[in-house]
Amino acid sequence: MAVKMVDTVSARASLDLLYELGREIASAPDLRALLHRVLFLSMKAVGAISGSIIVLDEAGQPVESAFLMSDQSHDHTALQLRVTDEHGMSGWVARHREAVLISDTSKDDRWLRRPDDVANSTGPESAVSAPILERDQLLGVITLVHQKPSSLTLEHLELVKAIAGQSGAAIRNTFLFESLQAAQRRYLELFEESLDPILITDCKGQIQEVNRQAELTIHLSRDKLRLLNILDFHEVDFQKVGEDYRNLALNETVSYESLLQDHEGRKIPTRVSVRKIQDGSNYRLQWILRDISERKDLDHLHEDLIAMVYHDLRSPLANIVSSLEVLSALLQGESDDTTQSLLSIALRSTWRIQQLTDSLLDINRLEAGQAVGTRQPISLAELVKEGVETVLPNAASKELELTWEVPAGIPEIFADADMIRRVIINLLENAIKFTPVGGKIHISARRDGSLAEICVSDTGLGIPQADQDRIFEKFVRLSTKDGTRSMGLGLAYCRLAVVGHGGEIWVESQSGEGAKFKFTLPLVNEFTPEKDE
Repeated sequence: MAVKMVDTVSARASLDLLYELGREIASAPDLRALLHRVLFLSMKAVGAISGSIIVLDEAGQPVESAFLMSDQSHDHTALQLRVTDEHGMSGWVARHREAVLISDTSKDDRWLRRPDDVANSTGPESAVSAPILERDQLLGVITLVHQKPSSLTLEHLELVKAIAGQSGAAIRNTFLFESLQAAQRRYLELFEESLDPILITDCKGQIQEVNRQAELTIHLSRDKLRLLNILDFHEVDFQKVGEDYRNLALNETVSYESLLQDHEGRKIPTRVSVRKIQDGSNYRLQWILRDISERKDLDHLHEDLIAMVYHDLRSPLANIVSSLEVLSALLQGESDDTTQSLLSIALRSTWRIQQLTDSLLDINRLEAGQAVGTRQPISLAELVKEGVETVLPNAASKELELTWEVPAGIPEIFADADMIRRVIINLLENAIKFTPVGGKIHISARRDGSLAEICVSDTGLGIPQADQDRIFEKFVRLSTKDGTRSMGLGLAYCRLAVVGHGGEIWVESQSGEGAKFKFTLPLVNEFTPEKDE
């Protein structure tokens, strides 16, 4: 930047100053040191008694500053910086992006005196101030003050503008460098203090960096871990991540469950999350290995509960049902309507408990990979009719219109009748539970190639899109506005039973617009043992 000077001596001195500033800027260790050196040399060049540099962020707010008075450094408070920025000459320069020369500070309203700089103390002064710009971005303002009025001239103003121009790039780069260093420190702190083991590998899985928790979990030092590959202590799910990790999109996380084997041979159930992160022109892989032992223990507890319910409750329940049936037969025709009604309620309730117990048993068996029980040709129309008749009293109590339709031409299905009957009853009971009084429920069936498709539709509350995959998981219970909740087992049973028969189950729904639960089953004339396997 060209600088206009009054004579050869001042021009040479200014060039020397700019040259010295360039050297100081290159060697400044941090932003605060840079600001103080620029300010000190600038004050020395113009004979200023005080000066300041205020650094601004992208929003124009003060983020750093330097203030020298008689070669002594002073710190601005946040309040002082804000007041100066809003009401002082520095603020005016920042808002207008124009350099200013004030020959007499006592005659300019833009000059804001500090509490320790009253007029009768120092008297009138002269000042210059210039914006620090870099690529049209305002980075700050530099201000120099001489103790005598009219001592600073237009030549000094041009010099300060040149200093501001030379300092802009350095301040911007130093500020960005310190911001980057701060971000790196925060990342390293989070990396080191994470409760989960974190490992960084190259694109082949060779370990390059690990955090403290990885050392503690795997029982190996960082140096020894860097000699290993991620494959050395856990089995990677290449079906999800792809061969050579080609399925990993940049910054997208893929998760799966595996077993982490530590150096002592202990195997830890682990939820693995891996993502590809950019590293210059290459990329690396970040692995987060979360210990899910407690969750697995809870799953085992659920399984033990199911086994307990089956083994400890099924036999007593069967005895209760048999006794009630015998009692009902003995009292037939001899008791009043109230007694028969109570017996009927008791029989229905114990039958419902038996159905739930059988569903728990089936969930346990199907999750263990056991095959579906006895299959035989079954009339789909009969199963639907039995399901409707079972839930009809509950539908009537809510004044729901329950209808069903199965075309006569649909062939029989090849299935375990009791299991599919319970699937139909579960879906109908769910529809009744979540459909307001006076609503409609309809169950229908149709042929779809080699399959039969059954649909249970309602005019109920509907299911949010985000929850439609979760509802088929065990112990997932969705709350509704009226507080209606399920046990979280019915739909889990339906999914396992249908999939165990070689079919599929899904839901089509929008919130507030009802729901359609659909599932498919193989037709008897299309089923072969090979297909079942």
